[in-house]
Amino acid sequence: MAASDDTLDLQFIGTATVLLRYGDLTLLTDPNFLHRGERAHLGYGLTSPRSTEPALDVTDLPPLDAVVLSHLHGDHWDRAARRHLDRSVPVVTTPHAARRLSTWQGFHRAGGLRTWESCTFQQGGSQVRITALPGRHSLHPVLRRLLPPVMGSLLEFGPRSGTVGTRLYVSGDTLLYDGLDEIARRFPGTDLAVLHLGGTRLPGGFVVTMDGAQGAELARRLGFPRILPVHYDDYPVFRSPLADFRTAAERLGLGDRLVQCARGQHALVTPHGGRPAVR
Repeated sequence: MAASDDTLDLQFIGTATVLLRYGDLTLLTDPNFLHRGERAHLGYGLTSPRSTEPALDVTDLPPLDAVVLSHLHGDHWDRAARRHLDRSVPVVTTPHAARRLSTWQGFHRAGGLRTWESCTFQQGGSQVRITALPGRHSLHPVLRRLLPPVMGSLLEFGPRSGTVGTRLYVSGDTLLYDGLDEIARRFPGTDLAVLHLGGTRLPGGFVVTMDGAQGAELARRLGFPRILPVHYDDYPVFRSPLADFRTAAERLGLGDRLVQCARGQHALVTPHGGRPAVR
């Protein structure tokens, strides 16, 4: 299925992995292609077995123009990505992750963006501008030093002339905090928000991704017209199921904004907040 005109074709693969096609451009976010039972490495000796199957195998990906990586954790950049992705593909990520991908894994076109910095990719008659947005994997001061830095991202798709067509927000593995409010002030009019949820819980009870209530509150505060939840049931460390988010969104009057897109399905996103068709 290919996008046409001003339509962004988003295919949900699993975890936080989505395949994005817009005109002549193809991008991938947070590549996690481990299969059920294979363990993701979360750092400091922690691992977690995957509970689900990805909707697409890494070897079946189309040629990519770029990868957008929120941070360097094993459920966002796994050994399948390391082994099978083309090392000539640009990876847009945090400076921390870019250094490690380039130095240790041979992805020499990995580039790090600091918060609010941008880069642009063009292919044929299409372009996308990617801006790094704030995110915090933890609010605990000690844990923040131990976990890898994380970024959200804004992807602005449009023709090569530079006109913005479809605007997509990807939260990354952030918790809800006041610094995220600046996103709506700088970038009003986002068409779809892809929210990393799950309420990921580490030993000691530390929560390092938004649970359902936090995700719904972020959607309310930033005024997203359409919301696509991801990253909610793929690993046992995800403790807040999708039902938590749906319940919280309904409670805040956001139920009609939710986009129900299962693994393997496509959401066709158009500008100005129209409801995506899901196939």
